[in-house]
Formats: sequence, C-alpha cells, structure tokens
Amino acid sequence: TVTEANKQHREQASFQMHAIGCGLGLEDACEMYARAANMFKMAKNWTAAGNAFCQGARLHMQLQNKLDSATSFVDAGNAYKKADPQEAINCLNAAIDIYTDMGRFTIAAKHHITIAEVYESELVDIEKAIAHYEQAADYYKGEESNSSANKCLLKVGHYSAQLEQYPKAIEIYEQVATNTMDNPLLKYNAKEYFFKASLCHFIVDELNAKLAIEKYEEMFPAFADSRECKLLKKLLDAHEEQNCEAFTEAVKEFDSISRLDQWLTTMLLRIKKTIQGDAGDLK
Repeated sequence: TVTEANKQHREQASFQMHAIGCGLGLEDACEMYARAANMFKMAKNWTAAGNAFCQGARLHMQLQNKLDSATSFVDAGNAYKKADPQEAINCLNAAIDIYTDMGRFTIAAKHHITIAEVYESELVDIEKAIAHYEQAADYYKGEESNSSANKCLLKVGHYSAQLEQYPKAIEIYEQVATNTMDNPLLKYNAKEYFFKASLCHFIVDELNAKLAIEKYEEMFPAFADSRECKLLKKLLDAHEEQNCEAFTEAVKEFDSISRLDQWLTTMLLRIKKTIQGDAGDLK
C-alpha cells in the first residue's frame, strides 16, 4: 500500500541520514543527503526532504561546488513550498545569491518570480511579491530578455494599481505599451496597456485622463479606433455629466462583447464611486 511504501521510504531516508553521521567524507555525505532527500520526497515528508537538500547544499558550498549548492537550495525550496513557504523563500534566496555571484542573472530572475508567486498565493504579501517581480524584471532587462521583463513589469503594474499606487502603475503600463507598439507580434496588446494606464489616470483625475488619452492616440493611432478608447470617451462624458446610468450602460455594452476581468471591474468601480449619488456597483 501507499502508506507502507511511504514508511519504507522514510526508514530508508533515516538510514541514509544515520550513515552520514558515521564520519563519511564530504562528497559521500553530499550524495547521501541527496538520496535521503529524494526518499523523503517519495514519502511526501516535505520538511525532512527540504532539510536534507539544505544540508547537502551547505556541504557543496564547503567543497566550493557553487552550482551544485545552488541546485540543492532550489530543490530544498521546491520541497519546502509544500510545507513551509517562508523556509522555501529562504532557500530560493540562498540559491539566488549564488547565481548572481556567478553572473547567472536569467536563472536568478526565474527564482525571484517563484518567490513572488509564493508571496502572492501562500503568504499573501503583495508588497513583497511586487519587490521580487521588480527585481526579476531588472535582471531580465540586463540580459536583454525584454519580453520576460515586460511580463514581470505587468505584474508590478497590476498589483500597484490594486494597492492604489497609481503613478507607479501608469509609468509601467506606458513603458510596456511603448515597448510593444512597434513590435508587429505584440502591438495588438499595446491598446490594452494604454487602456489600463488611462483607467489609472481617470481614478486620480478626470482632466489627467483626457490629456493622457489624447497623448496615447497620437502615439499609437490604432488606440483611437479601439473599443477600449471609445469606452473611455463615453465614461469621461458620463463622469463630466455626473451620470451614473450612462456610465453603467457604457460598461455593460463593453462587457457584453469583451468580458471585464476582476482588475478592470475594480478600477471601473473606483472611478464610478467618484460620481455623486453612486450606488457602488456596475449593475
């Protein structure tokens, strides 16, 4: 049975750990820790697996095997993710330190994204998630991986707007839109980013939004013909007239063709709340 198999794996892992304590050389000990860690993994004992990978990583550092040490810290992080998210982050940070020291910035960026995802989903600390997405974007930019950098920046923009850090979100959406509008494969996405930047402007100030939309139309003429731009203009008119019904109607019409996601709905509700007598929904 599965339970018996797990018990057997745990016993084998414990035997390996005991063998390590009996005065093996460092290289043999590294191998034994790796075996023990994999046995613990098979037994789904994630904390013990993480511990064994960590011990192996430290021994690899003593032997100056930097790459093996970093790999073991990543393995430890992946095991801990299932049991102890904070310890997973500690191990991934240890791996990142080694990779950056070796000039391996692309792989360091990838692990910053993993840490950001742990902060997003497990620890729900959005500020820290933003910081790691920003660091990943910086490393990707330095390695000329602009597409990967943009993906990270869009996450930063998304969460910055949610946290009401609108100037930061606007700067990012404008930057990514400008980066993509001249790329034949990506320019279709530019209108979405200009739309999101416009909504952030709108929440801060109606006049700012008007000026920003005019600027975006000049920069990217395809934006002027988009449904997103037409919606923005209807919303500006409704807002100027303080007309809740017209605002809601324009949103419903847009939503019937292009479904609004949670982020867009949140931003539109924040704008609508600045209209006097607003009921606080989009119905």
